[in-house]
Amino acid sequence: MSFRSAVFEKEQIKLGDTEEWIVRGGRHLFARLPEALKGVGQIGVIGWSSQAPAQAQNFRESLEGSAIRVKVGLRAGSPSWSAAEAVGFTTANGTLGEMYDVIAQSDLVLLLISDAAQVENYDKIIAALRPGATLGLSHGFLLAHLDSAGKSFPPNINVIGVCPKGMGRSVRRLYEQGRDVNGAGINCSFAVHQDIDGRATDQALAWAVAIGSPCTFETTLTQEYKSDIMGERGILLGAVHGISESLYRWFRSQGMEADDAFLESARSVTAAISKKISQGGLLSVYQSLNPQDQKLFEKAYIASYGPAADLLHEIYDEVESGNEVRSVVSAARRLERFPMHEIADTEMWQVARHPKTNREAGVNPVTAGIYVATMMAQADLLREKGHPYSEIVNESIIEAVDSLNPYMDYRDVAYMVDNCSTTARLGARKWAPRFDYAVTQTVLPTMDHGASSGPAPALFRDFLDSDLHQALSVCLALRPPVEIAVLG
Repeated sequence: MSFRSAVFEKEQIKLGDTEEWIVRGGRHLFARLPEALKGVGQIGVIGWSSQAPAQAQNFRESLEGSAIRVKVGLRAGSPSWSAAEAVGFTTANGTLGEMYDVIAQSDLVLLLISDAAQVENYDKIIAALRPGATLGLSHGFLLAHLDSAGKSFPPNINVIGVCPKGMGRSVRRLYEQGRDVNGAGINCSFAVHQDIDGRATDQALAWAVAIGSPCTFETTLTQEYKSDIMGERGILLGAVHGISESLYRWFRSQGMEADDAFLESARSVTAAISKKISQGGLLSVYQSLNPQDQKLFEKAYIASYGPAADLLHEIYDEVESGNEVRSVVSAARRLERFPMHEIADTEMWQVARHPKTNREAGVNPVTAGIYVATMMAQADLLREKGHPYSEIVNESIIEAVDSLNPYMDYRDVAYMVDNCSTTARLGARKWAPRFDYAVTQTVLPTMDHGASSGPAPALFRDFLDSDLHQALSVCLALRPPVEIAVLG
């Protein structure tokens, strides 16, 4: 893919055996935003859930001094009304209003309500959009729904996507840190699904730059929703939850104290392993181990890759077929009657909140082998399905180790599973038990009783020789030199 921009310079990068184009962000580009958004008088940010507070505030701050207004649209009587007012979006200054009024008034509409709400209110949203307006999405779920229903967006609007590779809290926190370190932020993918007037690409890039993306890369909304919905159920949430639960029980069965079992399972993933990957890539996890632990890592990797790949292929097929999207819509309709219960009361997550676990955890070789194998299996699957390396690396690796896992380390995995988007919460609850089962029933018994893998088997050599490592090193180098300050 290659895009054209009349405002922003693009840069070619080589990832594996492919070449891609990116746009580097930074505050020095904020002065170009009015030019890229020519013809846009008002940007309507609809909703106040995961992404909306961050994107609304970031966009407003980036456009300060311009004539373009950022206005938040909420349902009348929304409990989020006071939260928006608390950060300066008010009816008195004309930056807060009823959602359908804001949609009708805006030239660029960022639709950031929940996925299920987008589906339920689609007809009213489309009816409120003015012809020639641009509909912006930060997730391709709505397109996935339309695809599954055999429908499409109306032909008289632009449709674009800017999809941050991290949760809203990270988008805001790193943007704030970017006041001191130019370019600090969360990488974004962008997609132009429908362009009726030639302005869609520059509008999408302006949106990404304005919310603080240090590196923006091209995808399609179809590729985005497949990798994103699968990724939430895979390595980003479902897998890390299921793997941690299974390993915690396994370590306990070996006689470990509860706090040590937590540190060797969940905390090893969210702290030490994630930091190693973020700083030096996947290979650095293996290379940091002593020879004996490298053998354990290899054994765990080989035992895990196949079961993880099998399960991830099933998830991808469910997303691609539309089954997973329909499942989310149906489950969301049941929530009022059957609300989701928190998972934090189980033993592991109670242990996680004990002062004894507030200490450093190392790289456990078995935990690392299972986690890295699952991450590699997801990356290999997406590559097999034709996804670009930039999306694979950012969606399946960087988003995990730079955005989600630091918050999981600060608050624990259970907190994340209980406080992320509805779509992600539903997916994690549905698929985490499958990862737990795969590790408990297949991976660990294979490690305990299986035959020796022998020296450098083909599966592990594929890991060592994968060109994913080169692609990851390039993308890691594109980030600004700042770690997210989760305590702020």
